[in-house]
Amino acid sequence: MKRFFMYFWIVLLICLVAGVVILTFAPGLHPAKWFSRDFSFYGVFILMVISWYCEYVDSSLGMGYGTTLTPLLIIAGFAPLDIVPAVLFSQFICGILGGLMHHQRGNVHFARGSIALRVAEVLAACSIVGTVAAVFLAVNIPAQLLKTYIGVLILSMGILIIAYRNRNLKFSWRRITAIGIVAAFNKGMSGGGYGPVVTSGQILAGINEKNAVGITSLAEGVTCIVGVVLFVILKGGLEWRLTLPLTVGALLSIPLATWTVKIMPPHFIKSSIGYFTCFLGIFTLIKLAL
Repeated sequence: MKRFFMYFWIVLLICLVAGVVILTFAPGLHPAKWFSRDFSFYGVFILMVISWYCEYVDSSLGMGYGTTLTPLLIIAGFAPLDIVPAVLFSQFICGILGGLMHHQRGNVHFARGSIALRVAEVLAACSIVGTVAAVFLAVNIPAQLLKTYIGVLILSMGILIIAYRNRNLKFSWRRITAIGIVAAFNKGMSGGGYGPVVTSGQILAGINEKNAVGITSLAEGVTCIVGVVLFVILKGGLEWRLTLPLTVGALLSIPLATWTVKIMPPHFIKSSIGYFTCFLGIFTLIKLAL
């Protein structure tokens, strides 16, 4: 059974990588053209399937939901001001539930006073600092420079994880705090770059692989609620016809994703996070060169 799920997970990850590549280099072939924006039964079903897939990868890897789903929905023709709050809301719900289910599965322990809970609290608190910093700096940093910075940062973390995958790193609160601020800054400035930085950064700060995935789910869920509240205040509400299918589809993936993390060998998870983080970093830089 473990071997089957390893192969199943690898195939899904390869499909995700292929989808991201097609999304950039051959948008005319992208599955987004297969469904409409009229919220018919067929369209809603496809939205749920795509959300399930993206969240399954995210909840088992600690990254990949917004990175893949947001541009896909933009290509499909949905309005960005409808997409972003819908994705944030689904990440909020699924992040909280995913973190709790990771706890239930034994992938991470969020008992009162535990290191994992304290790390999640620090990462969530840092999101406020990072967002405030992003607001003041967003108007002064060229978009090209920002994206280059994020790409280089993510690629560097992936390389470090691969280089140190066979070593046990000493836990450091200083590195955890720095990672939380940097990741929240990235998300506040560009809407992305949170999961790869937080998940890989925790591993480099001495958190084990399964704990890192569970902590990222919980911390990102708390972080996203800030964005949801701001959008509700400024925009006046959410597009529930888009928000509900995304949320339901994502929620359905969580039981399988958390169980996948439970049965996966730790070294396999660490290597997967390292290589996929490298891919995201390289791909971000390639997109800048196009």
